[in-house]
Amino acid sequence: MYEQGVIRPPSEANSLLVRVTRNCPWNQCVFCPAYKGTKFSRRTVDEIKKDIDNMAKEYGGYTFIKSVFLQDADSLLLPTVDLLTILEYLKQKFPGIERVTSYARAKTVKRKTVDELKQLKEAGLTRIHIGMESGSAKVLQMIKKGITPEDIVAGGTKVVETGISLSEYIMPGIGGRTLSEEHAIETARLLNIIKPDFIRVRTFAMHPESPMQTMVQEGTFVPMTDEEIVAEIRLLVANLDEIHSYFSCADFSLNLLMQVDGYLDEKKKSMLEELDKFLSLTEKQKQVYSFVRRASFGYYPVDVVYDEDLLKQVLPEIEKIEKSGKEGFNKYIQHLMSYQLPQPQTDNWT
Repeated sequence: MYEQGVIRPPSEANSLLVRVTRNCPWNQCVFCPAYKGTKFSRRTVDEIKKDIDNMAKEYGGYTFIKSVFLQDADSLLLPTVDLLTILEYLKQKFPGIERVTSYARAKTVKRKTVDELKQLKEAGLTRIHIGMESGSAKVLQMIKKGITPEDIVAGGTKVVETGISLSEYIMPGIGGRTLSEEHAIETARLLNIIKPDFIRVRTFAMHPESPMQTMVQEGTFVPMTDEEIVAEIRLLVANLDEIHSYFSCADFSLNLLMQVDGYLDEKKKSMLEELDKFLSLTEKQKQVYSFVRRASFGYYPVDVVYDEDLLKQVLPEIEKIEKSGKEGFNKYIQHLMSYQLPQPQTDNWT
């Protein structure tokens, strides 16, 4: 009936998914499994209209459809005139739509003029999601992101200038132990300049088939523990200004402390306190919290580590894991995290 891509942001869970491009035009990021083994292509306006027609036949009578997400990884790569046509057609077929959002690469947005982006906003594009990952030039180069800090700032500030809502995605842990401090400080520096509407935290976990596994074996990348990543996030938050950006950990289960969430100009102090609450635990208490969070995938307050009944269940399991060898516990946690990632469409990593 119609095409759909493989992923969308968690915030678009209730959105109608309209595929305007297939896969990712860059597809070289070494941390991302989503589109490996696939080729990028642009869909024609006629193809997209046919899909929208079929969606209207299936969903047109449902008043709950209020939002649309344009797939796949970089929909704004289409010519602006084509995007305007698609947005107008969506309005015709789904007059109740209140929000249209899309992924985009920083370089793609950078190439659009302010006038083009304003036209898209007026036509109904309300939010752009951009994978920033890091503000560090060294980290961006290491992960083969294909952009520079300058690209990130140019693209992000242009979106903010037009009034389109901007979500920037950041990835604690992606710099590894060696680049952790630079990763946190430089990411905060760029975010302070851009002032996006949302800063969405996506804690790094390594896919079992990732080429970064070779970097680990060669010693050029040292994965971070939960404790180290929380310390990195604390450094990041401490270096963020009290800007009116929503810092969100709550919408991604791989974030250890999902409760670190809120507007920076309102909750920065309380978010730092929550991070410090975890960092002030004993080493064993930190292990308990990590084990409970990673093994159950549920939300728990830090105070759960004081539950005596829970400790009786968890501590023996942790002791068994620690006997598996050097760094046994940390490797076990990393293993649990890796299998929560989206799977590549094939095993062919580039």
